[in-house]
Amino acid sequence: METPTPKTGGPDVHGQAPVLAAVALGGALGAAARYGAALLWPSATGSFPWTTLAVNTAGCAAIGVLMVLTTEVWTAHRLVRPLIGTGVLGGFTTFSAYAADIVHLIEAGRAGTGAAYLGLTLAAALAAVWVAAAATRRILHCTDRGEGR
Repeated sequence: METPTPKTGGPDVHGQAPVLAAVALGGALGAAARYGAALLWPSATGSFPWTTLAVNTAGCAAIGVLMVLTTEVWTAHRLVRPLIGTGVLGGFTTFSAYAADIVHLIEAGRAGTGAAYLGLTLAAALAAVWVAAAATRRILHCTDRGEGR
């Protein structure tokens, strides 16, 4: 059986093996870091999930910095974004724990807290990406002009 290629209309899976490996390695590292954060700062069952909120917000800030650096500052190796962005930061941030936290809050009779957590996480994540990207641009702009030394 022939392996599909762009010429035959299918995906070129052989060229994607390094990308898949980078995402898998990064994902393992990011998930391990997230698990470590949960062990260091556990949230009691039914309480506000501050650790997940902090992890997701920090991860989104790191994504903001990464995107400025890899799209505006330097030409990154083709595996940098899959390794760090999709892998490490995708594994570090967690939509599944976020959703499970909301369900647990609702099941504990704290629907209002669950709704607040839902909105706060979305707002914090978007703000973190925006602020981190803007701050990175500002810092780099000041450095380019010789300011801040």
